[in-house]
Amino acid sequence: MPQGAPVVTYALLAVTIIVYLLQMASTQIYGFDVVMAAGMKSNAAIEAGQWWRLITPMFLHGGIFHIGFNMYALYVLGPSLERFYGKISFLLLYLVAGVAGNVFSFMFSTYNSLGASTAIFGLLAAQGVFLYQHRELFGKSAQRSLMNVIFIAVINFVIGLSPGIDNWGHLGGFIGGTLFAWFAGPKMKITGNPPNLTLKNVRPILTVLLVAVVDLMLFVALAMVIGGAS
Repeated sequence: MPQGAPVVTYALLAVTIIVYLLQMASTQIYGFDVVMAAGMKSNAAIEAGQWWRLITPMFLHGGIFHIGFNMYALYVLGPSLERFYGKISFLLLYLVAGVAGNVFSFMFSTYNSLGASTAIFGLLAAQGVFLYQHRELFGKSAQRSLMNVIFIAVINFVIGLSPGIDNWGHLGGFIGGTLFAWFAGPKMKITGNPPNLTLKNVRPILTVLLVAVVDLMLFVALAMVIGGAS
């Protein structure tokens, strides 16, 4: 099982915080948030060919509480998932979930949106899938943790019904994270001989890469179909 510091989690935190600082700086310099204007999810801009807006919104935020809540969630969920997934798989999970959430928002919501919550909901879904698939390995503690994940997800989806919150983005991120985690998430096996037993992820990295590509192609194709029909 991968050891060491969760460098991908820390890198995502750092990049997102740096982008937010650039947002604030651009507001001070130009009088409006140039970074947000160039990267938030805007249906009209995506339909005009600015497809990067299916990626960039997950690194943008609308205020200090917005980024604070999302980065706290990443800090809580990220390290344990990265430990089991490994660095490459965890990064792919985050990106796939974020893109999936922005695609769903593009498909079902006409409002502009931004925020890492699309990817965060993907991490939450991946946590649930991991616990479910390894419920026999981890026993009752996995069942309790799984119920907590379900409770947190339900509460956050209910909160997402409030005005100004992009619940379609949350749902898309959750679905994207679920698909990736189910087919490409870690498959832990106990290896070695007593007392030297270790947990090892036996999921081939090629499977992870293939699932990531198929997952992304599926959601991008949906976005292109919707964009072409608009």
